Formats: sequence, C-alpha cells, structure tokens
Amino acid sequence: MCGRYVQASSPELLAERFGVDEVRIEGYEPHYNVAPRAEVPAVRRRQDRTILSSLRWGLVPSWAKDPKMGDRLINARAESVADKPAYRKAFEKRRCIIPADGFYEWQKQPGQKRKQPMFVHLRSGEPMAFAGLWEIWKDPQAEGDDEGWLRSCAIVTTDANDLLEPIHDRMPVILPESAWKTWLDPASDPGVLRRLLVPTPDDLVAVYPVSPLVNSADNDGPELVQPFEPDPHLDNL
Repeated sequence: MCGRYVQASSPELLAERFGVDEVRIEGYEPHYNVAPRAEVPAVRRRQDRTILSSLRWGLVPSWAKDPKMGDRLINARAESVADKPAYRKAFEKRRCIIPADGFYEWQKQPGQKRKQPMFVHLRSGEPMAFAGLWEIWKDPQAEGDDEGWLRSCAIVTTDANDLLEPIHDRMPVILPESAWKTWLDPASDPGVLRRLLVPTPDDLVAVYPVSPLVNSADNDGPELVQPFEPDPHLDNL
C-alpha cells in the first residue's frame, strides 16, 4: 500500500514536467509527510485540457453517505480496480496522475518492536507519476448547486517489485512518461489501461532508511527524507 508520501515539487515544476495547460492550485506549500485527507496536487483531463488542481486524498464515491468513507479508500488495488463498485466508474472515466517525489514504507527489523521507515524514490530524481483515480461527491446537506462539492482521489497499487518486496508486498503504480497520455485519456481502452498497472522496474527506483520522525504525520520537513543510520542495538520507540 501507500500510506505516506512526499510532494515537494512546486506547481510550476509539475506543470512543466507533466505538460499541464492550466494550474488551479493556490497557497502551495511543499510537504514531506503527506497523509490521508490531505489536499494533494493531481493532473487530470477536463474536456480538451490538462489541469493541475488539488484533490483530497481518500476517494469518496458519488454514492457515499459520508465523506469519512474516503478514509478507507486511499489505495485502489490494480487487480480489482475495474470491478470494485467504489472505483469502477472512476477507472472508466476519471483517471488522474498524482505526482510524488517519493513514498515511505516500513520494514520489519529483527529483534525490534517498531518497523524502520524507508524512503523510495526514482533514481533520476524526477517526480513520480502515481496512477490515480478521482471522484466527485456532493454533500446532501449542502444548499445550492455550487455548494458542498468534494473532489477526492486514490492511488492505484500493484505487487511490489523485487527490490521493494522485502519491505512491503505492495507499491504504487508509477506510470512511465510514455503511458501518461493513455492513462489520462477518458476514451482509452480498459484492457490497455490494465496492462499499465504493473510494478516499476527495479533499476528505476532506489530506497534507503529515514528517521523514525516520519512515523508521526505531525512531522513535516525536508529532514524526513535525509538518509538515516539505524542503531541495530536500539528499538526505535
């Protein structure tokens, strides 16, 4: 799964990287410990334009009674994304790219109670392009057509590659640049889309341990992605 990630690239950098036509993000701040419910930048197609805008992480289906449902839907498994009711419509028509500078996973350590956080990033240093889904939900209590709308998203995950499998059995789908247009196109064939939902080749990613400070979502700063040397004789409580 993916439960925390880093999004520190500016909207300007992301717009250039992903060929965005329009940026709809205000008050941007870099975040090194993005957690569910956060407003996150996402690239999506609207009519004939590609836009960069904010979506809440944790997908809320249009039929949900309460937005809290999104807390359970931060990740969508590639194996069932085309069939599961919560994701089916979004997979058909509302796909997005969720940029990330890397993500965290936690690895079990022999003889220790706590797991060691690890940071995964592209060797190239470029932002990752997570395969994402997005949805629109309207609060039934809201008055007026312009009130109570929530746009939310989920990250599609697949089996871990060989490099990451010792840490966790799942990883986000990281789309290569050659797949971006296909993923964002509402008219793309579902069979073609499913073939994109595969692990990233081992040689494209790197991983190293980081500070246990990342365990708390309240901590947020560039120090969280600095390499960290665990003490094998101490339990990181």
